[in-house]
Amino acid sequence: MMDDRSKVLLKTLIERYIEEGQPVGSRTLSRFSGLDLSAATIRNVMADLEDLGL
Repeated sequence: MMDDRSKVLLKTLIERYIEEGQPVGSRTLSRFSGLDLSAATIRNVMADLEDLGL
């Protein structure tokens, strides 16, 4: 199950990928998500999402 932070990051990731057509890095997610998270924290959340099969 995903928490709100994970949902926001996944939504932002999908939106940026659709808009840019390129892989989206953690710094980009940090900038566009509106969340006050470090790039390292975002990478950890993304690893958790990958473990969930997303």
